[in-house]
Amino acid sequence: MKTAHRLSALCALAVALSLQTPAQGAERWSMSVEQPAGNFISRVAVEFARNVRQATRGQLDIRVHPGSSLYRRLEVKPAVGRGDIQLGDLFMSSLGNEDPIYELDSLPFLATDYEQARRLWAVSRTAVERRLLRDGVRLLYAVPWPAQSLFSNRPLRHIGDVRDLRFRSYNPTISRLARLLHARPATIDTEDVPQAFRQGRVDIMLTSSATGMDLRAWDFVSHFYDVRAFIPKNIVIVNERAFQRLPEAQRRALLQAAELAEGAGWELSWALTGYQTRMLARRGMTVVQDIEPRLLRGLADVGRQLTEEWLARASDEHARIIETYLEGRER
Repeated sequence: MKTAHRLSALCALAVALSLQTPAQGAERWSMSVEQPAGNFISRVAVEFARNVRQATRGQLDIRVHPGSSLYRRLEVKPAVGRGDIQLGDLFMSSLGNEDPIYELDSLPFLATDYEQARRLWAVSRTAVERRLLRDGVRLLYAVPWPAQSLFSNRPLRHIGDVRDLRFRSYNPTISRLARLLHARPATIDTEDVPQAFRQGRVDIMLTSSATGMDLRAWDFVSHFYDVRAFIPKNIVIVNERAFQRLPEAQRRALLQAAELAEGAGWELSWALTGYQTRMLARRGMTVVQDIEPRLLRGLADVGRQLTEEWLARASDEHARIIETYLEGRER
């Protein structure tokens, strides 16, 4: 990829809603977005809304609300399902208590680079779409985060260094990961992470370099270990009843804009990964990319156990998804 060119183009995505006045009689929708306005996933959402507005000549006008200003993560899917809002963006694996399929992209060391993550999404997307429709919401698009890595307030040389640390959790898989590492899981929403570190309620977290940049992690944590455990996704969903009420041309415009948003989101996530890691170092963090083999082996062992546990409670269909993915990875 021509990284500089693509990064320049994608970073030009709008960071504010169009000032264009909605057309007379336009359908006005609200979209809840979890991350702050400057985050790349939020910028993709704003560009998605702009493309819909342009394609429908203002007849479908989507207002994007970043920073969880409408709903917090776990409230988004119920709100979209009820029709309180028409669209919502959320971290897919936060739905893991509803169905194992939502956790698939957060199993550690199953898919650790973008090529693997794309293959995993290709073989699992249909199952995710079907599961969401059971609850009255339709998948529009998904955007991956940069790989999840460790932020810690102390050096980590082997798996025993994580023991008894307060480990920030954001989904059931991470809570289980923390327990297998003999750490203490603490569920902390993204926006509350800086204060939690400062108050000593959390000592370590597994998250992306993008979230580290958003939160100014250098202000409250010292080390970044680039272990690249997995590449999770945020998904954007729409209320199915609202979608079906749209004229066919507007439904088509919405789906086409979603396809563009997903493509742009994957490109931008890939392009930002190395840049954000370098920026963490420039801000004074100790960035460790040559990970101690003992630490990596311990994390990989826990990852395998989590995958085995996932398979034990997943359906036969879900097990076949992993089998199909692993067969493709080994070719």
